[in-house]
This record gives sequence, C-alpha cells and structure tokens, in this order.
Amino acid sequence: MELKRVVVTGLGAITPLGSNVMETWGNILNGVSGAAPISYFDTSKFKTKFACEVKNFDPSKFFDRKEARKLDLYAQYAIAAADEALINCGVNLETVDKDEVGVIFAAGIGGIKTFEEEIGYYYANIEQGPKFNPFFIPKMISDIAAGQISIKYGFHGPNYSTCSACASSTNAIIDAFTHIRMGKANMIVAGGAEATITPGGMGGFNAMNAISTLNDNPTGASRPFSKSRDGFVMGEGSACLILEELEHAIARGANILCEVVGGGMSADAYHLTATHPEGLGAKLVMKRALKDAGLNPEDIDYINVHGTSTPVGDISESKAIKEVFGEHAYKLNISSTKSMTGHLLGAAGAIEAVFSVLSVVNDIVPPTINFTAGDEDPEIDYNLNFTFNKAQKRIVNAALSNTFGFGGHNASVIVKKYVK
Repeated sequence: MELKRVVVTGLGAITPLGSNVMETWGNILNGVSGAAPISYFDTSKFKTKFACEVKNFDPSKFFDRKEARKLDLYAQYAIAAADEALINCGVNLETVDKDEVGVIFAAGIGGIKTFEEEIGYYYANIEQGPKFNPFFIPKMISDIAAGQISIKYGFHGPNYSTCSACASSTNAIIDAFTHIRMGKANMIVAGGAEATITPGGMGGFNAMNAISTLNDNPTGASRPFSKSRDGFVMGEGSACLILEELEHAIARGANILCEVVGGGMSADAYHLTATHPEGLGAKLVMKRALKDAGLNPEDIDYINVHGTSTPVGDISESKAIKEVFGEHAYKLNISSTKSMTGHLLGAAGAIEAVFSVLSVVNDIVPPTINFTAGDEDPEIDYNLNFTFNKAQKRIVNAALSNTFGFGGHNASVIVKKYVK
C-alpha cells in the first residue's frame, strides 16, 4: 500500500505564555517565563508555591455558562485550542466530509480538578449519603476532550484519547499521522490538554520530589541542563495541530505549514518515574523516528528536547542525543521550551510540536532560558548547542521533538519543510 503524505495546516494553543499560538510563540522567542506564585488555591502549607498558570482565561469567550459548567478546565482548554487550530487551517466546515475528519486528543491525567472538588464535597457531606454531580464522570475522564470536540463540530472520524503520561500528546500526533497516511482519515484534530495546578496535582508531585521548590525565584526555577536544577515547574494549557492528507489539503487550497514525516515510540522498561540513566529508551525512540521518516541523523537541524530540568532526565537525554547523532550532535540546535512554559504533562508533546513546526516555518530556534555561567553540570557536554538564553536564527529543514513519560513511555515526532 502506498502511504499518503501528511501535512500540518493549522495550529492552536492556550498556554501560560499566551491565549493563542502567536502570542505564545512571541513570548517563547523572547525568553519569557510563565512561572509565578499560584493563584488558584492557598499554597501556604505546600512545599512548592508557584507554577506556570494560564493567564486571563475567560470561558465565556468559548462557552455559555451552562455549557462551561459541564466541562472540566482541561477540556475547556482543549476546545479553545481546537477552535483556534480549525480557524487557522481555513477549512470550510460546510463542505468538508466530516466522516473523514477525526479527533485524537490526549491527556495524561484529565479532570483532576473535577475529581478533587467532587470527592471533597462528598467527604464534607458524608452523612447525607453519596450525592454527586451527574456530570462528575463525563467531566473527569481523560477521553472527554476528544469527544467534546467531535460533538461540537460533528466529526465522525477516528475519535479517542491517548494516555502515556507526559508522552501522551506526542502519541496522539503519531496516531493521527499514522491514520492519515494509511488512508483512514483525511484530516485529524490532534493535540493534548492538561489542568493539574490543583492541591492534589501539586501535593502529589511534591511528595515525589519531582517539582522545583525554588519559591524565591519562580521565573528562574525551570533551568534545564544547569547543575542547580531541582525539578520541573508545573504548567497547564492545551495545544492542537491539524494534520491533513496532502492531496486533500492541496485540493481545498490550504496553507501548508510543514510535513510530518515520522514518529517513534519506545519504552525504557526501567523505572516507574526515572528515565534510564544512559538514555536507552531515548536513543531507541529517536532512532525509530529517524527510520520511520527515512532520514539520516545529519538531516535534523533542531531538537526540542524533553528537558524537564530534573537531575537525572537532562543528563540521560543529552547522552542519548550524542550517541544517536554522533558528530552531527554538535551541529544541532537543542532547546527546552519547558524552561518557559513549564511542564504541561499530557499536553507537553503537543505544544512542543507546535514550537517545532514554527521553528521549521520561521527558521529560528527558541532558547533554553535560565542558564548562567558557573552553573555547569560536569555530567553534561556543553559543546552541545543548548541555545542558552537567546533564540538563534538558522535554517531549520527538519526538527525532532522528544517527550518521555512516567512509566518509561517515550515518543518522538519529526516535522520538516514541505516540498512539493
């Protein structure tokens, strides 16, 4: 069977750095951090008191009051990002064959805010018996964003959620890519959403010692590849990509941003939460993505790394890059945009894929912020170009985006310039 070519025709995002794609991208290129003291709840008894919250989100711009009450915050973010992407891609929803349009939208956790509120209400009123909101379950479950988007637009194609912790939305993009190139859909709305800046989310990650506790310096806390890094910074939001079969995009006169050419998946099979110290799963997933794309290591210009600012993860990923790319590793640009957005968990892969697309489109690499001279880790090779602190202009013909999740889940996707 001849595989179809798959292109990206639309992008959408709502992040700690902006209420749309271009606002977010502008702040990314300028090295702006989205971290600030948490405003959602009282953090006085929490070890970490800051995160990268979405700012100025107004649900009334997207939903009426009754509809908003039926949606967890993560699903609201998802729908907002999908709305922008569909507008951005210029599709005429009156003429498109909706039977051939799917939605694959990820969440690593899903409606944790709804879960906490409902269970809290139950225990506060336990003597009255089990009284729950009838929308408790449909608001909470991690597949519901995909379902809500398809219902809103009447898309009858493949519809589901992927869940692989922080690799979730990269898996959604890879699945969408695979469905389209095998002829199972003409267009898929792919992405991820997360809203885990809650007492349970912050407290749970604090208990694992996974997130930074640099409360005196929130904007400088996410510092990938620095010796003083002490964990990731929690982020939230959503990002969406419209993936489309090439001939379908051409026939409707779409603006083609780039081409998706390959994806890889692997498992560390090592530890519940830590990456393999030698990056075995990371090496394997990047090699598989390159093979799937039919590219050589020398064809990649930029890697948007997982780069969470954790003590073990940053070392293992840099080791993996050196082994996979050899001498070419020193000609690459590498950057961790999590240093600005924080870690969007299940939505991380989607927003980082958006940044990878925009790097290819605009021939510029966003920075890794918060590195200072004298904060070098002896286990990291600083001859690699981590694009510290300032965006760098260069030709980006192809970009690879890495995401690794708790449970040892690894996923990588490659995008390149579209050539007829």
